[in-house]
Amino acid sequence: MMLGLIIISIFVLLVVSIIIFEIKNERIYQEKRRQRREGKQPKQTIPKDPFPEETIAKPKPTETPKQEPIKKEKKLPICTYPKFTHVRLIEMGLSDEEAKEFVQELIPQLEAQIPLIEEVLAIPDFHQMERLTHSIKGSTTNLGTGGISDLLVECNTYLKTGTDIDIAKAYLGYLVHYTKELKEQYS
Repeated sequence: MMLGLIIISIFVLLVVSIIIFEIKNERIYQEKRRQRREGKQPKQTIPKDPFPEETIAKPKPTETPKQEPIKKEKKLPICTYPKFTHVRLIEMGLSDEEAKEFVQELIPQLEAQIPLIEEVLAIPDFHQMERLTHSIKGSTTNLGTGGISDLLVECNTYLKTGTDIDIAKAYLGYLVHYTKELKEQYS
């Protein structure tokens, strides 16, 4: 009886510790995102834009202002995130090697989802794109922060209400870029 009580106590303590740890990490993550949005974080190198500037709709000059209303320039996302890090897994008690293995298992999942996202982008079906990105977003955010994890959070948030095909294509281009970067980082 006493041994069972001790085991249950240890289990409860472990669960509570993990919950507190996750809450702490989430607060840190949200603060970093807030700082990035407010521009308080140092500038980082911007990955190559997956869509050159000439694909952005620009206003056409008109002879007289009354002939045609000037179209607003499209604002495509510029996704610049710090390198992905698996520190979250290490803080949860895994060894560095075990954490890297988890990330290496994530890479084929990402590579398998990209063609599926491309297919529904061709339709375009924003609801299905949101569902596909949501499924891999959970995996990436559980394993770490930065890079592909931050991208999928931003992309999935956009796809919940957004309907601009060019913005969705831009996010897909970044998804390919950050997946490749993750593969290089963990190979």
